[in-house]
Amino acid sequence: MAVVGFAKLEALFRKAASLDIDKNKAKEITDIVEKKLYDLLLIGERNASFNNRDVIWECDVPLTKGFLESMQKFRDLEEALELKDVLDFLATQPPLKYPLEAELEKRLPEIVGTLLYILARIIKETSPECRQPSSEDIERAGKILDLTM
Repeated sequence: MAVVGFAKLEALFRKAASLDIDKNKAKEITDIVEKKLYDLLLIGERNASFNNRDVIWECDVPLTKGFLESMQKFRDLEEALELKDVLDFLATQPPLKYPLEAELEKRLPEIVGTLLYILARIIKETSPECRQPSSEDIERAGKILDLTM
């Protein structure tokens, strides 16, 4: 189960960066975002442990100033994602050592949406003439995301 359905992904990429997504590219995009979400939660788990807590709080997840600014831009797009889809994805991953606090769990769709927004913007910034991203464009954006987050 992907963290976001194709129709939402398509709408988000169109609004965020004027990009048209082929259905066959959706999995490449969601794979990158799912991996990055899990990475963020793993660091949150580490930070919770450093703070002698057995619950991952939102402040444990490394959301930078740029990420938070992008989160506001994602909110401005008015493209809400479903918490159930995110939780269904997380259920397929190795369990985290600690549970997520309720507030963090409620924010997961925004975090996923922001990751999608950032990925779309990276594609647009690295290939401004691009209207329909190729696998190479998506892969490049994913590598940049990995280097910066």
